Amino acid sequence: MNRYQDIITIEPGKRGGKPCIRGMRITVGDVLGWLSAGMTYEEILADFPELTIDDILACLAFAADRHNKARVVAG
Repeated sequence: MNRYQDIITIEPGKRGGKPCIRGMRITVGDVLGWLSAGMTYEEILADFPELTIDDILACLAFAADRHNKARVVAG
């Protein structure tokens, strides 16, 4: 897989500035939602043929990186 930074794009005027895949209107959150709903890679790719396995893996890598960088704030 390419570096997720080469696949995930953020444009202020597109989808409210949410991270998208290669400038498309499909967001990282869309893909993560489909995966968490139980869709397989194959089902996602069949429904959205413009996506690739690398796109899905980039979404997962992006989410993991964001999680690892998140600060825990004790209340």
